[in-house]
Amino acid sequence: MKKYRIQDDPFIVPTNDGKIIKEHFGNATDKNSKISIAHMVAPAGWSEPFQTPDFDEYTFIIRGKKQFIIEGETIILEPGQSIKIEKNTRVQYSNPFTGVCEYISICTPAFSMDLVNRENK
Repeated sequence: MKKYRIQDDPFIVPTNDGKIIKEHFGNATDKNSKISIAHMVAPAGWSEPFQTPDFDEYTFIIRGKKQFIIEGETIILEPGQSIKIEKNTRVQYSNPFTGVCEYISICTPAFSMDLVNRENK
């Protein structure tokens, strides 16, 4: 039995906001509820509602810029920068810029709609 798994067929999460989400490991891909790792591409003008997740989320920016509003403070990350946002922190993610933002997101425990606690827009 192999002690590794190469992921070359990630689960593509259906969205209706133009964002591309490819989960490489996590609940949707391999039923792992401990961690999720996803490659994301957020189009210019994209945003999500505020949320207070029950998971820690790490974000690493590959290209473009991403805006975070974390408990009222606005932070903008650029390529090569990363951030950890602790669970139970109110946050809004967006790309209000003119270019695409590509990034990696890691959640522990794994991302799930039951844990994200999104507010109504």
